[in-house]
Amino acid sequence: MTATSRKEKAAETESALKEAAKRVFARKGYLNTKITDITAEAGRAAGSFYNHFASKEELLEALLGDLAAAGDEEALSEGHLSDFSDPAAVRWHVSQYWHFYRANAPTMLALRQAAMVNDDFARTIATFSTSQAADLDGHLAHVTAAGYRLPASTQLSIALMYQLLDSAAQSWLTAPPGTTPPTDDEVIEALTRFVYRGFTGRDY
Repeated sequence: MTATSRKEKAAETESALKEAAKRVFARKGYLNTKITDITAEAGRAAGSFYNHFASKEELLEALLGDLAAAGDEEALSEGHLSDFSDPAAVRWHVSQYWHFYRANAPTMLALRQAAMVNDDFARTIATFSTSQAADLDGHLAHVTAAGYRLPASTQLSIALMYQLLDSAAQSWLTAPPGTTPPTDDEVIEALTRFVYRGFTGRDY
């Protein structure tokens, strides 16, 4: 086997383990998932896990990195709007977060569960969240430039927005069977109005 084929096989196994982890997290939850559950789901030998990850937490950090990369790619998309004095820009970010959470709900829940029981991982999540929020500083600069007064500092205002979006997504996108959550359009519109009014003190 050539060095290139070995690298390709290793990359394939790593990807299989990450995809398997997401499926198992969706069924059992992060805290109840064992490494052997992941390797069995991936159809790999139990020991193969440690060729790629030192622990379940390290695998989750790799998934967090994948989420960050996907988010950065979305921010570079043609439709991205950055002027938060314009409700259309707020709506774009609310919609992106909502659909992003829907597509990655098992991983998002796993991150929350890991942070609850592991202080080191909680710090990792906090650092990641701070970095992501910093990317929106310029978005809110448009709000103050337009003469509106933010409800708090830029950093706290962004944090409050993300906490609102995350809580709403967790409540409705992971609701148990039998519940009737609002439609995507309903919740995106409601959250957009809530966030926009919070940032500007105005409706639209």
